[in-house]
Amino acid sequence: MEAAPHDETIRAGGLELRRSDGLVLAGGQVVQTSVRELRLLVALVDRWGRIVSREELYRLAWGGTLRAGDRSVDVYVHKLRTKLEQALPDTAFIHTHPGFGYRFDPVSQALNRSATER
Repeated sequence: MEAAPHDETIRAGGLELRRSDGLVLAGGQVVQTSVRELRLLVALVDRWGRIVSREELYRLAWGGTLRAGDRSVDVYVHKLRTKLEQALPDTAFIHTHPGFGYRFDPVSQALNRSATER
């Protein structure tokens, strides 16, 4: 991580999050995100490296309590993950921990591929 968790600009694996501008840049190009996707990304980045439960993410991004059976967090994580991976295909930013939640931690896919090819 190149900035403290609550700094205005955070850089991670080619991704730049400018809080004050509400901008997400990938390789210098703007990644179009909805307000909800941006809130979700901020919540994950603020907890960089930690697994964050679906309930906590819902509270932080939606401002309410997650109801049983509500898949909103999963849907929006998928949308956000897809946008980030399209913009920077060699980096995985959001990792799923089934039964626990999601974790933000940029990992180069090139490193993973070369390790498995040996």
